[in-house]
Amino acid sequence: MTRLALHSRLIPGTEEAYELEHARVWPELITVMNRAGIRDWSIWRSGRDLFHLVDCDDYPAAVAQLANDPVDQRWQTHMSQFVESFATNADGTQPLNHVWTLTEQTD
Repeated sequence: MTRLALHSRLIPGTEEAYELEHARVWPELITVMNRAGIRDWSIWRSGRDLFHLVDCDDYPAAVAQLANDPVDQRWQTHMSQFVESFATNADGTQPLNHVWTLTEQTD
């Protein structure tokens, strides 16, 4: 299992609408995310900045599978009215650099 963090930024003035959209994410999106090996995805917001924590089997494979799924394509198009930018990589995202984990410190 892989755990990674992502960072994105909202378009000014869309913060409340973005949160409303995530009050209940489309059930069919949850299904395709689970099918792609995504076990959990949490999002925190600070102002316009969003911090995502993703647990999945294989992130690059999940992103590739979702990119070809019509449900995820529809969701991404819908969310584009709120999200100004995602740190970009070939797959549209760039995981944040992992610095430290309490449970991994052994001294």
